Amino acid sequence: MDKIQLIVVNPEQLQEAISEDIKQQLKKLEECFEPKSPKEYLTRKEVAELLKVDQSTIWNWTNSKILKKHGIGNRVYYLRSEIEAAMKAL
Repeated sequence: MDKIQLIVVNPEQLQEAISEDIKQQLKKLEECFEPKSPKEYLTRKEVAELLKVDQSTIWNWTNSKILKKHGIGNRVYYLRSEIEAAMKAL
């Protein structure tokens, strides 16, 4: 059978002990936590300005499957993360 041990602790000490434990748990969580950033969609014009190329170049890269387009209605958008992933080191 397990032994029960009673330790006399005043409320302030108990509160401090709980507070310290919570702080340690939050630090561990903070180390593992990476905030999720929302997806950023760019228009053809914004992509062309970002890459400092003409919009026709963006159109050519899209047709060549270098860039992946996303759309709604007749609008075309590009994910910033996919544009950055398409960049290759030379």
